[in-house]
Amino acid sequence: MNFDLSDLRAFVAVADLGSFRAAADALHLSQPALSRRVDKLEQALGFRLLERTTRKVELNAMGRSFVPKARHVLAELESALLGMTDLSDRLHGQVTVACVPSAVTNFLAGAVREFHRQFPRIRVRLIDETAAEILLAVSRAEADFGVSYWGTQEPDLEFQALVEESFVLACLPDHPLAGRSSVGWAELAQYECVTLAPGTGNRVLIEQALAGVSQRPSWSCEVRHVPALVSLIEAGVGVGAVPHLALRSGQQATLVSVPLVEPKITRTIGAIRRRGYPLMPAAQAFHDLLVAAQRH
Repeated sequence: MNFDLSDLRAFVAVADLGSFRAAADALHLSQPALSRRVDKLEQALGFRLLERTTRKVELNAMGRSFVPKARHVLAELESALLGMTDLSDRLHGQVTVACVPSAVTNFLAGAVREFHRQFPRIRVRLIDETAAEILLAVSRAEADFGVSYWGTQEPDLEFQALVEESFVLACLPDHPLAGRSSVGWAELAQYECVTLAPGTGNRVLIEQALAGVSQRPSWSCEVRHVPALVSLIEAGVGVGAVPHLALRSGQQATLVSVPLVEPKITRTIGAIRRRGYPLMPAAQAFHDLLVAAQRH
């Protein structure tokens, strides 16, 4: 076939960034030059990989099928190069991680900081989305891997546990519940509460766990992401149940966290990846750093 590795890199960059302009910038090419490389690859393969419109570019069915194969070829090449020279000197490109927003503050931010220190030539792109969107992003190869609390039951995905956390009540320091050692879920019915929207992963976990609780909290405001929920609680809109790691600690803490019991609800945050597909070296390096950080 009449194509080379630069054509594969061009295609993967467009697939990762969803834009010819962004991919051209990342590869230090002009947009016409990048487009010619992708066209050359498509002509050699005999089918289109991307659907282009005036507003966006996205993978078609053939592109979604081909992109993991292209990544594998590039990964094999990079792995061979890594044996010849130092990793930090040779490794470059971009790592895309789909993650739940509440995971960013407490351990992903620190991992990104350390990763940039070790590998300054590699960019990290975080897709902060709901748990359901993260599963789709990983399954479709739109992200190298994901960080979420869903995925343990997916046959096509591998789930590696990183940390377990409980849901706690978050409230302002002057709230009547702030001084309690614990609070039962049924007690929240007496107070103004804010929550995550139906269909979001955390809300599903909570609803399933509260199926046997007769007196349920009454929510006055709903949002889709945990950081937005924390902001509402900080603004005094109401109290809310949030994953413990979503709250700032130490001198930066603006909210009090109180353990929620009867029942105690937990979730396990883990790294999810496509089963049977090796990560690109840059993504593997970030994945390994993230896992190692949670073990210490």
